[in-house]
Amino acid sequence: MGLASHLEELGLPWVERQLAHPTVQGIGRGDLDEAVFRSWLEQDYMFLLDYVRVFSRLAWQAPSAHLGDLVDLAHATFHEELSLHRGLSSEFGADLDGAKKGGPCAAYTEFLLESAADYGQGLAALYPCMWGYSTLGARLAENPPSEPRYRRWVDTYADPGFAELTRRIAQMIDEAAPEPAQAEAFFLEGMRHELAFWDVPL
Repeated sequence: MGLASHLEELGLPWVERQLAHPTVQGIGRGDLDEAVFRSWLEQDYMFLLDYVRVFSRLAWQAPSAHLGDLVDLAHATFHEELSLHRGLSSEFGADLDGAKKGGPCAAYTEFLLESAADYGQGLAALYPCMWGYSTLGARLAENPPSEPRYRRWVDTYADPGFAELTRRIAQMIDEAAPEPAQAEAFFLEGMRHELAFWDVPL
């Protein structure tokens, strides 16, 4: 078993906890309070801007074979994933430009940006977001919501193209071969931040 697969095994209980979270359940049913989703949308928009910076910081350290992968990931996050947020913002009345980071968002982005000072540890730290959302999307797509806006959210993260980006990160983790105990620690810290992120400020 590769290191990335091992991390995924460690992360599965955390995914189950996310699936049980009221915010995720509301998205899955399509009846989440719009104020809650609006706040999540604003917080995740700010998170993803820093996520692009994390990819960029790691790109400086990447072996030549994966420089393009990290540039692609930064591009896909900024132009594709954030386009979902921009598109939904008007439908939910979100103020993407005027929003301020809440505690969970600020703590998570600070952790990721600091972790990216080391290539292997940075990859392990960011993997919970990529792999976690791909897994959540696939699970929610098994019984998708009929509400079209929430269905769009589910479809974005259940998309095979997003899963392929996740597999590219897994390959980079295995090739970087960070010290396993440290990788586990950074990965699990990321999973804790992922769960806390669903407690959006209102």
